[in-house]
Order: sequence, then C-alpha cells, then structure tokens
Amino acid sequence: MSTIEAIEEAVERLSKNELAAFRDWFSTYEAATWDAQIERDIVSGKLEGLASEALADFRSGRTKEL
Repeated sequence: MSTIEAIEEAVERLSKNELAAFRDWFSTYEAATWDAQIERDIVSGKLEGLASEALADFRSGRTKEL
C-alpha cells in the first residue's frame, strides 16, 4: 500500500469533527507551503519578468481596473 492510499484510508475513518480539524489543518498547511514557494520565487528573481511585463502593460494603458 502506498503512502497516499494509507492517508486516504485514514481520512475515510475520521469522524466528522476530526475531518473538520484535518481540513482546517490541511488548508493552513497548503497556504503556508504556497507562501513559502512564492517567497522563494521572489528572492530568486523568478517573478521579475512577470512584474516588469505587468508594469509595462499598466504604464501603456493596456490594463483595466477590476
């Protein structure tokens, strides 16, 4: 049995309250993981090209207010 399958089986056995707690924990975990990746991308300069392109579009009037 793979780790994923073991996790799936364990999740299926959770009570309603345990599932809610797990869902909250996983949501927080996933957000923190995403934030860490964005921080690494910023520090490495990976987003510089996208930022430059967005600013150029804004300055040339190729954007619209949301």
